[in-house]
Amino acid sequence: MTKEQIIKLFEDTAYVRTGGSEAERKCAEQLCRVAATMGFEASLEPFEVDVATIKSAHLYVDGQEISCKGYLLCGSGEVEAPLYYLPSTDPYSLSQCKGKIVMIDGYLGYWMYKDLLANGAVGFITYDGNANYADEDMDQRELRPYVSEGNKILGVNINAKTAIALIRDGASTARIVIEQEESKGMSHNVVFTLPGEIEDSIVLTAHYDSTSLSQGSYDNMSGCVGLFGIAEHFKDVTHRYTLRFVFCGSEERGLLGSKAYVIAHEDELASFALNINLDMIGCIMGKFIACCSAEEALVQYITYLGSERGFGISARQDVYSSDSTPFADKGVPSLSFARLAPPNTATIHNRYDTPAVMKAEHMLADIEFITAFTDRMANAVRCPVGRDIPEKVKEKLDTYLCRKRAPK
Repeated sequence: MTKEQIIKLFEDTAYVRTGGSEAERKCAEQLCRVAATMGFEASLEPFEVDVATIKSAHLYVDGQEISCKGYLLCGSGEVEAPLYYLPSTDPYSLSQCKGKIVMIDGYLGYWMYKDLLANGAVGFITYDGNANYADEDMDQRELRPYVSEGNKILGVNINAKTAIALIRDGASTARIVIEQEESKGMSHNVVFTLPGEIEDSIVLTAHYDSTSLSQGSYDNMSGCVGLFGIAEHFKDVTHRYTLRFVFCGSEERGLLGSKAYVIAHEDELASFALNINLDMIGCIMGKFIACCSAEEALVQYITYLGSERGFGISARQDVYSSDSTPFADKGVPSLSFARLAPPNTATIHNRYDTPAVMKAEHMLADIEFITAFTDRMANAVRCPVGRDIPEKVKEKLDTYLCRKRAPK
């Protein structure tokens, strides 16, 4: 790929494309057209997702209306109760949630929601953004179905500056009113295959959806551009392993695209030798990393390859919050490549994730290294990565996928 092609791809996809939306479908079709211009026959693999449309959402605190966004999929209705700020999750603090609308720091994760329900909370408030930013943005969040498991209480999201003001001023009572329509919708994985000499496959993944405030250039059109760059290299080159390219939908909603893919292709998993995932590469600033959900030997292999090629990389064995995780959970050795920028130089899930944080030369350098690694794997007589997922990685998968609670 050329620098000009890379820049054009970022510019052409610089729009919000949340999972299950019409904009996400538009981007999926756009990726198919890009693939076609490069000589690849891409298709869409649909999968069902829960969707919702907020008709109205209101938060009143001590009688004054506060700007907010209602949580998608949290139900409809009205609740009024004392407002309680929960800065700690020790047993005593949690016990004070009973009968209250609870404001929490950070995201509403699986175990936090279970704690709120178990301790009798009747509603919740989250906040995002940055108190030092000029904007008043609020992310459009959702109560994910695997979190609520059908047990819903109303919730809203507000801006961090608003949250600070409410607690500073001693806010005491809150009322949440939400009306929304919930239904089933469709998201899509975009897929194409480059056949190899054998049917056993290496699966390369990157997600193309974004969050509600983001143009998603860094997170993660960069990974999608990377997949096209790798595919271009192998297009007219003989390779032993078949290469599957999967552009995942709805990653930002809980890795839904990759989860759907491994379920839809469950009878083929035994032939998947390795998953290589790209999530956030090519930004102006930042350290290049590899996170391996596989044997420790792969970590050392990547470190040696980086040294051999004069490419700075930090590799570790861990579970990454991206589309490599569902593959690892199904027993497919997996790894994610990323270039992680310091948060004061490039951020994600907000309005500042635009083409402006990307650098075409860094994209090309990152693609070149990932392609070199992929070439080693794709042309191996036998993919050298051990098939067994280490026990300590399995334990981390259990924690990440909420099957087991991490120790406090």
